[in-house]
Amino acid sequence: MSFCRTNKTIKEGDTVILYLSFNQLYPIQVKRGLSHHTKYGSLKHSDLIGKKFGSRVECSQGSLFVLQGSPEMWTISLPHRTQIIYTPNISVITMQLDLKPGSIVIESGTGSASLSHALIRTVYPTGHLHTFEFHQQRSEAASKEFKDHEVSDYVSVYHRDVCAQGFGVEDLADAVFLDLPSPWKALESAKRALKKEGGRICSFSPCIEQVQKTSLELSKLGFVNVFTVESLRRILSVKKYDLPDFDFNMDWKIGKDEEEKCSNDKNNIQKPAVKRTKNATNDSEESDEEIDESTSTRYTAKPINIQPGHTGFLTFATLLHKNF
Repeated sequence: MSFCRTNKTIKEGDTVILYLSFNQLYPIQVKRGLSHHTKYGSLKHSDLIGKKFGSRVECSQGSLFVLQGSPEMWTISLPHRTQIIYTPNISVITMQLDLKPGSIVIESGTGSASLSHALIRTVYPTGHLHTFEFHQQRSEAASKEFKDHEVSDYVSVYHRDVCAQGFGVEDLADAVFLDLPSPWKALESAKRALKKEGGRICSFSPCIEQVQKTSLELSKLGFVNVFTVESLRRILSVKKYDLPDFDFNMDWKIGKDEEEKCSNDKNNIQKPAVKRTKNATNDSEESDEEIDESTSTRYTAKPINIQPGHTGFLTFATLLHKNF
């Protein structure tokens, strides 16, 4: 089962997501004869073969759902080899790099391949991803995952330190993505890797000092439109409240006549403001109207006290044309 295509039924060899709860998702590769132990009991892989994706599967002590793998599902359930980039940042990256089917993308480093799966799905079926990782075991693990997820035809994995050795390619990519401790060291090689007509580049950095060095180096190399964004999620608490109804046709005012009467009174006792309606024909006919205290239920939203914090800065730039 490919992460880039949808299937209706589960077959042997598919990578599926076991959904136990919102925070408990586990990826498994379906192999006949194996079983997977969950908090709801043991689950035989052979029981999954032939079932439809999204089906509820009964175990001895409860039930779970079997979901089809996708880049988004993989991001929240993958085995972490490094810190990963999550969907809010991934969506900004793919949009700002102007990726589409047929695009050629270079990525460094691969890490846990969270972003890699999303990039492959974006450029599928006629594009290609070239991903670089300096750690050999991580690059081998990513290669195996791409093969298991049936996307290996659309990605090439390289074991290479691009900061020291460069990318080793020229005039190839429409876009370059960098997730490196010192991204400014790889920018010159990234520029050579972009196509002659130019392209887009993005660098993910957790610290603002990294952003400063990267931005200065981008400007020196001739990149334009250099800017940095931060994608933060804001959680709102939605509740129902009984709020008073307000009559917008009511004319609230302080009557001048009452103020004058109060000033002439020897006790000088000030009378409260009187609410009058527009329906009154003259002063003699005006009378105090009873306040409407009716209420209605409304939904309100306010930010919760604890919000998700900083993940990283995304620095983007454009190379209009290469002039070496």
